[in-house]
Amino acid sequence: MPLMPGSEPYQHEGGQVGVLLCHGFTGTPQSLRPWAEHLAAAGLTVSLPRLPGHGTTWQEMNRTRWEDWYAELERAFESLRSRCSEVFVTGLSLGGCMALRLAEVHGASVRGLVVVNPSIVNDTPLLSLAPVLKFVLPSVAGVAGDIKREGVTELGYTRTPVRAAATLPKLWSLVRSELGRVTQPVLVYHSPEDHVVKPQSVELLKEVLGDNLTVRECADSYHVATLDNDAPTIFEGSLDFIRTHASVPLQRD
Repeated sequence: MPLMPGSEPYQHEGGQVGVLLCHGFTGTPQSLRPWAEHLAAAGLTVSLPRLPGHGTTWQEMNRTRWEDWYAELERAFESLRSRCSEVFVTGLSLGGCMALRLAEVHGASVRGLVVVNPSIVNDTPLLSLAPVLKFVLPSVAGVAGDIKREGVTELGYTRTPVRAAATLPKLWSLVRSELGRVTQPVLVYHSPEDHVVKPQSVELLKEVLGDNLTVRECADSYHVATLDNDAPTIFEGSLDFIRTHASVPLQRD
């Protein structure tokens, strides 16, 4: 299946500190590419995979489910872990949810997390009907491209594949049920004006994670804050977070 130009995965071999980045639902690595390149320039080993079904067609994505996306992320994590002394995990939206899942499963092997507008709560009532709708409605309007900054676009589907979306509630439920296992430091970037993910997800993280959690607002960005006006703040802030919590120094190229 041909890829949408610009949706290719990205990797960079740097020092002993690795960072895994995960893009969002119906998006592509393009939404995180500038972030990945910023971290790579600081000497980090970086992996930004393309999740199965993404970056091709929404019809192709309808043949995948959350377990497929998570399996690809875990494969990339294990690869990084085999090459690096320690690994940090970051993600946008669904990618933030799956980053939290990695932390739940792998414990101390995940050194810390940086998530941007994470999605762990079903805040879209229509999605509750997706298990039934998928048999009669293959797609609905897309969610990609929620960006405040003029002239910037996100590479993603204009339609949301319903059969794939119908698998999300099980992932959210699983992640919420084991949030207490996340003991690593977590930095969350949150856009108050987000037209895709509502505030309930961040509120739940505050409630469960307590002192392990730091929340910073992206006051001048919408959902895809990694391509928006607050992107430089996210990039530099995440780098500072990694420098603070890494046990080995970052290696600059």
